[in-house]
Amino acid sequence: MTNPIDIAAKATPAPVARRVRGLSDRAIAWIFVTPTIFLLLAINIFPLIWTVRLSFTNYAANRPGREVEWVGLRNYTRILTDAGTWENMQTTAHFLIWTIVLQVVIGFTLAWLINRKFKGNDLLTTLIVIPMMLSPAVVGNFWTFLYQPQIGLFNYVVELVTGTPASSFSMLGPGGLAKWSIIIVDTWMWTPFVMLICLAGLRSIPDYIYEAAEVDRASKWRQFWTITVPMVLPFLMLAVLFRGIENFKMFDMVVLLTGGGPGNETLLASIDLKREAFEKWRTGYSSAYAIILFVTVFGLASIYVKALNKVKER
Repeated sequence: MTNPIDIAAKATPAPVARRVRGLSDRAIAWIFVTPTIFLLLAINIFPLIWTVRLSFTNYAANRPGREVEWVGLRNYTRILTDAGTWENMQTTAHFLIWTIVLQVVIGFTLAWLINRKFKGNDLLTTLIVIPMMLSPAVVGNFWTFLYQPQIGLFNYVVELVTGTPASSFSMLGPGGLAKWSIIIVDTWMWTPFVMLICLAGLRSIPDYIYEAAEVDRASKWRQFWTITVPMVLPFLMLAVLFRGIENFKMFDMVVLLTGGGPGNETLLASIDLKREAFEKWRTGYSSAYAIILFVTVFGLASIYVKALNKVKER
């Protein structure tokens, strides 16, 4: 009996068969990947190159007809010698360091507690994770309401604890704790993210390691410092990397909460950049500002990734 496959092969024209056979897997891969590459170049690489070019000029987006002057490194020099810029960077560093410290400590503690199986474990995990599922705009508006001096819940809690009249104190106003107000909100929102990463690290530790430590009569405290912490450390460092990059460019939530105020107390570098670019329309200057922030984040992240790789190799 004649094989149908052989009949189909004989019926296929030789040139067509050769073209099909000549299309390798590599060629097919390039056919699918090439549009994505061009899209990434158009969205990421070209704007970056254009921003670098604008950073050496006095271009203003609201006056496109004006003759553009090449100013060289003048924009970079003005930014790096501006005392206000360094104050904004210090504010950003204050926000960055405290949010990371609190999120790592609280996140790891929650992960360690949840990793110990108990009744209602899954429900508690779900409730803890809810804040990170919300939009920053929703979170900003929600906490702005909580911080209201007259009707906000936060001030009434402060009054119960300290005895200070609720209406006489405002977290977001002059003399308040505006810097800490955004730290509290960001910690509330993103601690669950750190908790999930730490929980993944804790559950990746094989049980036999703890069993061997118990055979050697190692105390729980010694097991924690010699087994748990070293094996979860790469996960913790990864969480710090993610949160550090994200918080360095924090914008929307802070704008909704404080708008950079009162005064310049919560004026992060990202908010200052937005003001330079879209309120003062100093496009060339703001482009140089953006490049400086990009180089700072990229440099710090590169150094940190090298340290993370060394920890993983141990």
